[in-house]
Amino acid sequence: MVDDEPDVADAYAAQLEGEYSVLTAYSGQEALETLDDTVDVVLLDRRMPGLSGDDVLERIRDRGLDCRVAMVTAVDPDFDIIEMPFDAYITKPVSREELFETIERLLTFQSYEKQFQELYRVSSKVATLRSNKSETELAHNDAYGRLLDRRDELRERLDETIGSFDDDDFATAFKDFDEEA
Repeated sequence: MVDDEPDVADAYAAQLEGEYSVLTAYSGQEALETLDDTVDVVLLDRRMPGLSGDDVLERIRDRGLDCRVAMVTAVDPDFDIIEMPFDAYITKPVSREELFETIERLLTFQSYEKQFQELYRVSSKVATLRSNKSETELAHNDAYGRLLDRRDELRERLDETIGSFDDDDFATAFKDFDEEA
């Protein structure tokens, strides 16, 4: 949780600590000094003196940290958010339920992305081998059989993850695809 108002940051942290390991920063600079690869979700205020939340977000992405960022702010969204690489935007005041739902949604999407990337890598290997090896060679190769098993396992896990999305999550995640079709 990153917020320049300690009371606000501490209140959110207190709500989350029973479910999550929480790090709290009271400035953009402190956030950047605290963030590392162990952080999965950042709750980030936009308006902070010194290094703003927008600047912190940019630096998080520049550093290549694999975390999801939710802007949790009193700033009403405007067209300036179009180019901002955040994953969620929620406007204060934020209820406990909304906070937890946002974090869970971001963690689920993060899991989905990782599973999908791994499935893509494994499927690519299967396709490459199928294009370059005979059916007989493939049928008699134990490593290839394990690769097929891994692909099937990944597909099943991905289906389970997709099944865990509620209708709103699913609509949000795939809305752009539907509009472009």
